[in-house]
Amino acid sequence: MASLTPDQVRHIAKLARLRLSDAEVEKFATEMTSILKYIDMLKEVDTNGVEPTAQVTGLHNAFRDDVVTPPIATPNDMLSTTALPIVDHQIQTPSAHG
Repeated sequence: MASLTPDQVRHIAKLARLRLSDAEVEKFATEMTSILKYIDMLKEVDTNGVEPTAQVTGLHNAFRDDVVTPPIATPNDMLSTTALPIVDHQIQTPSAHG
């Protein structure tokens, strides 16, 4: 497999809505190429006759019953811990007004 080009890394970053510096583009080109090469190696493994496995522990749906408990703190208790202004029973952050 050929190495990913900086343009390919920038395209992938754009699809993921990430902004990368030129140094990060170079770094991730190397790292992502290594990952893809490893995946190519895994493709060479003969998996004929191997059944798909979702998990290996043998556990099946280890759920617990929901138990409703009273709250430890009330909303007013939690709001009283902030130094920020409270507007309409909500904490107003500096970025929220303006």
